[in-house]
Order: sequence, then structure tokens, then C-alpha cells
Amino acid sequence: MEQIFDTSNLVKSGSQANAAAIQTELIWFEQVLQLRSAINFGNVPAGTSIFDVQPPDLSAYPSKYAEFIAQNQLNFEERLLLFLAMVSQVKPQCLDIFLVQNSATGQIFTEFGGRKGNVFSGFLPTAETFLFIIAADDLALRFDLLRLFDAKHPLFVLDVLEYEPLPPGEPVSSIPLHINKNWFEEFTTGERSRPRFSTEFPAQLIETQMEPDDLVLPAHILDQLELIDAWLAHNETMMNEFALKRKLKPGFRALFFGQPGTGKSLAAALLGKKHGFPVYRIDLSRIVSKYIGETGKNLSKVFDAAENQQWILFFDEADALFGKRTNVSDARDRYANQETSYLLQRIEDHNGLVILASNFKQNIDQAFLRRFQSIVEFPIPQADQRLKLWKQSFSELTKLESKVNLNEIANKYELSGGVIINVVRYATLKMLKDEAAEIRQKDILEGIKIELKKSGRTM
Repeated sequence: MEQIFDTSNLVKSGSQANAAAIQTELIWFEQVLQLRSAINFGNVPAGTSIFDVQPPDLSAYPSKYAEFIAQNQLNFEERLLLFLAMVSQVKPQCLDIFLVQNSATGQIFTEFGGRKGNVFSGFLPTAETFLFIIAADDLALRFDLLRLFDAKHPLFVLDVLEYEPLPPGEPVSSIPLHINKNWFEEFTTGERSRPRFSTEFPAQLIETQMEPDDLVLPAHILDQLELIDAWLAHNETMMNEFALKRKLKPGFRALFFGQPGTGKSLAAALLGKKHGFPVYRIDLSRIVSKYIGETGKNLSKVFDAAENQQWILFFDEADALFGKRTNVSDARDRYANQETSYLLQRIEDHNGLVILASNFKQNIDQAFLRRFQSIVEFPIPQADQRLKLWKQSFSELTKLESKVNLNEIANKYELSGGVIINVVRYATLKMLKDEAAEIRQKDILEGIKIELKKSGRTM
């Protein structure tokens, strides 16, 4: 059967490239539906096949959708499956053909599959819809097509299509077909929106305007961070081009430990900033639930959303969940340990960078430590490092009182970078409040006193 794709009126470049590629794919999809209908009613010559309408060549379109199809070498069946999963959000009315009712039952034909949404009143496709379009009643072909719904198929491994486990007894053909929200955004707008903190996604995006020079750490610690940086830069090459995928587990796991304010969060944010990867912070001390099973559910949502997204997951206060294992004294303790083991397995299986942060290394269960590829200590800075932190923390637009001796302050007070920033904020606010011309020595010392008092120390 001859197919004609008139795309002369489609824009093939710029911001409309995604729409142009998807419009072309939609034309093909509608032709397939029309041919299936014609075959069913016997309106075409014998031997006519659904495969006579071949999918279009999208290589001329600089779009995310075309790029994905080319990179994954999707064939006829895979492209139809992908587009069927997203067409209800592109042109839902083209599926109205399946809303024809069986006059005997008053319902739509079972062979069409499909379902109704909670709000959406149109036709939502299922695996049966796909099988009907491609194979109709050809059992051999239907059985062969079921392989596309294996959880190991790239469309599901990459989370392009979301896989919903079926209740016991439900046929595989009743699997709902819907595309992952992130992939749909990428195919249509070219980029993915970032989720907001909520009960459904208990993680918060952290960003920084600081630069690598603002992270003041000993040279050997910076070397350790460079190893993580190297993994972010070269993981794909190492796993694919060097064929280590079958030998190494996916992902990279690191433990950052050190007192508050020593740069753990900043280091994570800078790694993300350098590579353009969003960093999501999960405060485990706030998420660990007193209700059995809730912690696992909450964190599973984060891992599910982050899969194949090139996100960096930063678990703060990690000892709240991954601390010394509870001695099993009752069913609750046993379940809590099982839940922790399950989440540790999710961390091990995650294919991105996971950073666990703790104030003290000894707080983390020793059995967990061997699972990390990198363990990085963030120490309290030495006197020379503290001096650098003091100098770079004050605004260049402010002046220091002549009696301020930062070298003396740096040597006398053992403070972390985070504490120094707090003192700078306090002294600057005092200057502004009092309409002073300079940042005063007394305000710096008062700020240090306040910060030391927080940790039970005195000057």
C-alpha cells in the first residue's frame, strides 16, 4: 500500500521540531488505525498487512522524540506501542474509533481493550489495544508481541512506559499503557520539569551560586571528590564503550561524614552544578516514619522518580535510617530492619549517584560501609583554611574595622565554614542595623560567641 507523508507545512527546526516530528508520527499512526479498520471490514485486497504502512523517517527532525527512536533503534511494533501510550495526550480523539459499542452488550468491544480514567472520559489504551491493532486475531503474532511487555524491555527499563503490576488473575493484555510524565515532557517540550517537594516526592532541590574555589578542603579530600567527579563525567564511557556493564553494578555510592557546616551539602551541590545534574536533598531525620512501612513507601517514590534521570540523590542525616541496626526484640524491630535492608538494596541498584551524609562515620552501621565506593571525611578546617574562609565570606562591598585581625580570629577559633558564614551574616546585619560604615570587631566576636553557644562551647 502506498503511503504519502505530506510534511511540507511542518517546521523542522527550532522550538517546533518536537511538534513537527510528533505530527509526522501521528499521521502514520492514524494511517495504521485506518488500515486496521479497513482490514477488519474486508475493504482491502487479500493479503494486505498492517505492516504495509511503514513508519516515517524522522532523521530530518532535530527533535528529542526522533533522537530517542534513532538511538534505541525502535522497530514498527515498538514505535506503535510508544505512540499509542502517548497519543491520548497528543490527539485523544483519534482513539474514539474504539468507543463503538457492542449492540449485544452495550459495552465497547472486549477485543479493543481500553479503560476509562478517573476524570478523562475518552478511550485510554491497554496492551490489548496494541495487540488488536497489530495482530487482531493472529495468535502467533499476539504471543510474539507479548515480549514487548517484559519488564526488561528498554521501553520499561528506561521508564518510558510505566509498568503497573497487575492484580492476581488479571491478563497481561489488561496492562494500562501510559507514558512516563518526564519522558512525555522531553518528547514534547524538549526538557523535563523538576518535581516540587511534597508528600509524593519528599526531596528538595538544592542549588548553589558558589564555585569550586569556595569549597575549602584539604588537598587529599579534594582528590577524593575528583573521583566522584570523574564517575559523573565518564560513567557512560566506562560502562558501555569499555564493556564493563556486565561486570560492575550500576551507579555510584558515597558517604560524606563530618560535623555540620564542613561542606558536605556544598560539595554535592557543586558536583551537580558542574555536570548540569539536579541535586535532590532528602532529610532522613524528617522522613523516617514511626509508622511501619511508611518510610519505605516515601523513599521508594524518590527512587522511582530518579531512575535514569541523571539526578544526584543526597540523603542528609543518614544515620537516622542507616545507623546501628536495631536489636530485634519484637515484630516492629524486625520490620524496621527489613525496611532498612530493602532501601539499602534500592540504593545499591540505583543507576545514579547516591550520597549519604552523616555527622559521624561511626554512626553508620559497619555492614553498610562496604557498600560505598567512596567514603569522604569533611574535617573542621585548619587555621590557614579558616583564614581563607573568613576572607572570602565577607562581601567585597563592605569594609572591615581596622582593628579586625582575621588571621588572629582564624587561629584562635576552630569553626567550620558554615559557622563562619553565620557569623558573617550576623556581623553584616549588625552593621546595617546600626548604619555603621564598617563591620566591627565586637560584632564578629559576638557572632562567634552565639555560634559557640549553640554547640555548648564558650569563648
